[in-house]
Amino acid sequence: MPLLCSQPGQSILWWRSLALSLALLASPVLVLGQAAPSPPLPLPAEAFFRHPEVLTAVLSPDGQRLAITTAARAQRVALVVFDLASGAGASAAKRLVHFRDADITSVAWVTNDRLVFSLADLESGSGEQSGSGLYGVDSNGEDLRLLIERKRGPLVVQGRSPGDRNALNSRHLVLNIPNIRLAGAEIIVGRWDVDTRGNLRQITPLWLDTRSGRTRRLGVPVPPGAVNWMFDGRGRPAAVMTQAGGRRTLLWRPPDASEKVEWQALAEGPQMDLPFMPRFVSDDGKLFVEHREGAQGLSVLSPFDFERGRPASEPWVSTPGFDFSGQVLRSDSHGGAVGVRLQTDAETTVWSDPAIQAMQQRADERFPGRVNQVDCRRCEQPDGVALVRSFSARNPGELWLYRASTGRWQGITVMLPGINEADMARVEFHRISARDGRDLPLWLTLPKGAKPGEARPAVVLVHGGPWLRGGYWQWEPMQQFLASRGYLVISPEFRGSKGYGRAHHEAGFKQWGRAMQDDVADALLWAQQQKLTDQRACIAGASYGGYATLMGLVRHADLYRCGVAWVAVTDLMLLLEGSFWVNDDTGSDSRQYTLPQMIGDVKADAEMLRSVSPVLQAERLRAPLLLAFGEADLRVPLAHGRRMRSALIDAGREPQWVTYPGEGHGGWRPETQADFARRFEAFLALHLLAQPASPAAPLIPVAPAGQAPATSR
Repeated sequence: MPLLCSQPGQSILWWRSLALSLALLASPVLVLGQAAPSPPLPLPAEAFFRHPEVLTAVLSPDGQRLAITTAARAQRVALVVFDLASGAGASAAKRLVHFRDADITSVAWVTNDRLVFSLADLESGSGEQSGSGLYGVDSNGEDLRLLIERKRGPLVVQGRSPGDRNALNSRHLVLNIPNIRLAGAEIIVGRWDVDTRGNLRQITPLWLDTRSGRTRRLGVPVPPGAVNWMFDGRGRPAAVMTQAGGRRTLLWRPPDASEKVEWQALAEGPQMDLPFMPRFVSDDGKLFVEHREGAQGLSVLSPFDFERGRPASEPWVSTPGFDFSGQVLRSDSHGGAVGVRLQTDAETTVWSDPAIQAMQQRADERFPGRVNQVDCRRCEQPDGVALVRSFSARNPGELWLYRASTGRWQGITVMLPGINEADMARVEFHRISARDGRDLPLWLTLPKGAKPGEARPAVVLVHGGPWLRGGYWQWEPMQQFLASRGYLVISPEFRGSKGYGRAHHEAGFKQWGRAMQDDVADALLWAQQQKLTDQRACIAGASYGGYATLMGLVRHADLYRCGVAWVAVTDLMLLLEGSFWVNDDTGSDSRQYTLPQMIGDVKADAEMLRSVSPVLQAERLRAPLLLAFGEADLRVPLAHGRRMRSALIDAGREPQWVTYPGEGHGGWRPETQADFARRFEAFLALHLLAQPASPAAPLIPVAPAGQAPATSR
């Protein structure tokens, strides 16, 4: 069915309603999605699991316009542009595009008066979010053009179709939007090609004119197997990663080189083990790379020394105790590095430009105790403008606009009206020692009013991945929802997690259900020793976290009274080998080159894998269990859930069971998330709150906490 926008009359009524509510720049108060007085806690599940008032907000390159995507006073997310130069408030706002059957979810400026955006259907299941297409439009709403086709077919906008004569097919994606100093309205897209088994084989970059839809070559040789490109601020390719046969090669050529200059190899190695990775290229050809240092293998960011063929001996950025994780920020004027945004226990931004650092300081003084992301335009000039996203673990976020010429702060929106940060849970970061002495980072979400030594029932919430960092000091709806119901939430960064050094990450290889599972148990045992909780504990998680939930109930049955697992891996052989009868999105390259190393080889490690595959351990799983799956999940197909459920029924332990049509592996619709949260809440109330606390000694002694103090914010 084609996507249709609202009828003209409907659009006008919608826009008038929005214009009345958006008094942007007319007043220094928050105006989009005003926060009403919070009702007494607990808030309903819907308050935690819903889309924010604004999905995207971005300043034009000259700082004279602000583009937002919002569904305020409307059924669908629309693209709205404010003319900041006029100072006319809401009357200077223009709704550019609004669809009745689709949502505009991302937007970027190409020039000061040209934007590109893509779509998603936020009301369909999360399994329907691929093939979002790309569109171009002027800031006055004219010259709407389809640039990259959507997989779901054409659309009609206010009775007219976007010009699509030259539209690219859906096997294209945006690679780079160059700095505004370039003439024209071109961006760089990539045409991706796959082999017969669905593995990515090559991405070929092309210039795409967002007005005409025409493409042209970049004027650089495309090496075979190029799968990842890096550009400088002017859109000149400087680094490319090639991949073939389980190995990768990093190639380099100066961004100002002529077309005849060939690529030079800087590094080559196994797919998972390059000595360094490119992270930023300045317009004058400086390359910054991420690499490992020290016994723990913590990553740092360093300039690359081309004469010596390796990273410089002195890192530019290091974050003791954490891997470098962040973004190098580019100057609008000279295209070089002007700052870096980092993740340690919380996000912080360090600027090398004094003018921008001064703006950052103003934001931090205005909103103390929060993370304040400053996106600045013309910051070196007296008329500089900054868009500030201010948030914390207790505050989903607010958007503010600051003008240097007046020193005035003007509110745009609160992201989730009705959330009162004073009523939300406190989040702490700790480092403890696992039973074998390994450093074990973990996050605690403590219910409002929790006192030292007051034991609360606990939920051990295991993150997915598992090869990623699970916790950040930011709004986490599930943790806050559970804490609002009185539960202590324990979120361990077990071995195998990223973000805490290579040694910590690789210590999890082939440890599914083994040492990784012990780390999860040790986090709970530590909390019990600290008298933060007692024996009322449930284990829960999604994806790998769902797997760890099942294996936790198998291996540490005396620790947990219940388990909640959603989109959970249950059958390791199905994950590692795949099946002709089960459709999934795990590529054959992963099954050949990475999963055997990280989880186990189906032949050499067959006995070990069988011992830690939950579907084969159903007889040992005795605690009450809630299982939930998305019926359109391709990462962990529904077959995992059905096999586990059947095994439990055969063992006489039928679980609570729910599946959601149209939902994939993540990004569930708000109503789906709220429904699942209510089931989660009722399940915990039955199996934790309705049962008495019984003090008991921990099963295993846990080493004393490490010397690093807790971080509480």
